[in-house]
Amino acid sequence: MPPPVDIVKVAIEWPGANAQLIEMDQKRPLSSIIREVCDGWSLSGSEQFALRYADGPQLYITEQSRGEIKNGTILRLAISPARAARQLLERIQSHGIDARLEALKELAKLSADPTFAAEFINMEGIGTLARLVESGTHFGEMLAFTLTAFLELMDHGIVSWDLISLSFIKQIAGYVNQPMVDVSILQRSLAILESMVLNSHSLYHRVAQEITVGQLIGHLQVSNQEIQTYAIALINALFLKAPEDRRQEMASTLAQKHLRSIILNHVIRGNRPIKAEMAHQLYVLQVLTFNLLEERMMTKMDPNDQTQRDIIFELRRIAFDGENDPTGTEKRKAMYTKDYKMLGFTNHVNPAMDFTQTPPGMLALDNMLYLAKVHQDTYIRIVLENSSREDKHECPFGRCAIELTRMLCEILQVGELPNEGCNDYHPMFFTHDRAWEEFFCVCIQLLNKTWKEMRATAEDFNKVMQVVREQITRALAMKPSSLDQLKNKLRGLNYSEILRLRQSERMSQDDFQSPPIIELRERIQPEILELIKQQRLNRLCEGSCFRKLGNRRRQEKFWFCRLSLNHKVLHYGDLDESPQGEVPFELLSDKIPISDIKSVVTGKDCPHMKEKSALKQNKEVLELAFSVLYDPDETLNFVAPNKYEYCIWTDGLCALLGKEMGSDLTRSDLDTLISMEMKLRLLDLENITIPEAPPPVPKEPSSYNFTYNYS
Repeated sequence: MPPPVDIVKVAIEWPGANAQLIEMDQKRPLSSIIREVCDGWSLSGSEQFALRYADGPQLYITEQSRGEIKNGTILRLAISPARAARQLLERIQSHGIDARLEALKELAKLSADPTFAAEFINMEGIGTLARLVESGTHFGEMLAFTLTAFLELMDHGIVSWDLISLSFIKQIAGYVNQPMVDVSILQRSLAILESMVLNSHSLYHRVAQEITVGQLIGHLQVSNQEIQTYAIALINALFLKAPEDRRQEMASTLAQKHLRSIILNHVIRGNRPIKAEMAHQLYVLQVLTFNLLEERMMTKMDPNDQTQRDIIFELRRIAFDGENDPTGTEKRKAMYTKDYKMLGFTNHVNPAMDFTQTPPGMLALDNMLYLAKVHQDTYIRIVLENSSREDKHECPFGRCAIELTRMLCEILQVGELPNEGCNDYHPMFFTHDRAWEEFFCVCIQLLNKTWKEMRATAEDFNKVMQVVREQITRALAMKPSSLDQLKNKLRGLNYSEILRLRQSERMSQDDFQSPPIIELRERIQPEILELIKQQRLNRLCEGSCFRKLGNRRRQEKFWFCRLSLNHKVLHYGDLDESPQGEVPFELLSDKIPISDIKSVVTGKDCPHMKEKSALKQNKEVLELAFSVLYDPDETLNFVAPNKYEYCIWTDGLCALLGKEMGSDLTRSDLDTLISMEMKLRLLDLENITIPEAPPPVPKEPSSYNFTYNYS
């Protein structure tokens, strides 16, 4: 007979004594259970004790968290959080250096526990730590542990960052500005300043006064990638929180300090591979840099502004400078109208009207002027070779440039906030000071080339733009490391290649539509689905690593989850770092019987996506989130590292629960594998020799067995 749901069997340890094996009744008050455990070891004052996990983070167990205790868990009897906080507060203020160091070391570890943190903060512990820092008497390990504890305590969100004093900020900024400082102290100082900037508008201004961009850039020229990551994170935070009028000024300062080239040479092209957190920070910097274009993108051209109209005149002058300028007003107007038509503007009389729609607004005109001035030969060639055509196949430069600018803004999400958890940075945008403009110049040449390859007319404009979008997005997905590499990728993605790729991808959808083939497809589908199901379950048995998303992304925490080989239990547990390969079941301390799982939910239906976040919740994180709901009312929350892992896990969990696997990956795999199998079977049919008489009883073609493996 199975044990009652409310009973969990656990082992409880106490130093110097044999462990107690008890059946914990989850309906009983925790204080009653602790009293019983203390009596077992003849310990008095049970109210001064508490239970903690013996493994992993060793968190305190409370009435709110006790439901997470599983059968077989090892617990430890420890002094209560209040008593521990009181003792540590006394010890960190003692005169003995060794005693104070040990106390700060223990405090740094315990501060991650929310129960302990609440008690320590209630005793004015944060103020005590702040005064220790402000005194300037702590150095080395002692200071590092003090800063670690302070950061962990503040990270719980119990105390407002606005309460931090100016002298504390100055002291922390001093550690960052010092030319030679301990790495651990520098890491924590950078993280504290970043949290100040992100969590307090008033502290942003104070930090911005104390920290110079030049000093932060200096930290990017070291070999320690952790320090580089913290430094870029602080630069991003200052950039993100800066007032609109300060961002352009800050961008100019960063350009003068050669931030881009330093990141390129010391980070992207450094000797160490880019870790996930660094990739995220580079992505954030890329997004924030492109967002500086938003103002111009959303600025309409004023047709009455002579300065703005002069830019259009300049475009005309550069393209047609060799022609005589007529003196008469009417003749000049007629000639300008003709020139504007040859330049490809929609409004030949007043081309300024072409730039009144936002996006792309004035940003399109900026791009055109950059091309005309910096790549003048290319600009003149594109304009003249199209303006001289008489066969209706001319490519309208002006209209194309405006639409291309809008497209590039959409592809690179100009004006949108960075996505939490996204690592999609492009190295090539760090190879040029005018990366956006150069990217446009490459793409406008691509558009002109594709237009000619398609022998397009004005009626084909939208079709050409669709092909160009596909060429650009496919090339970006290959992550070219430079603009020259981008050009090479785009050369390989000409119109013929796009047609070939489209045809190849469409084959599974368009082929085999006759009734006999449809019947064969329906017969094959169950065995292919079973093959996909087994592949998904095999991947779950191998397991995956997931990153815990907290308020402070710098401090990466990981956990691993994998399915037991008999498909009956999910094993999971915390890790100190991202694993290289499989994690043994023995290292995963927690587990969930598959029979206890009630359902799997995704996206905004997940409990951890409904919780209010300090950062703006974004579409990308929602698309990667899923949760396992299991008895009695517990959840295991996931955020997949990428779309592939999301599909693998949601499909595999649905298969375990006997539900349909409905991800995009499964539909794609199903179509691909069915098409492969059908082609092989039809090939077998074509090779059958049919005698004239008597006709034999037809045999079903043998199925081709194959293994479909994702690598």
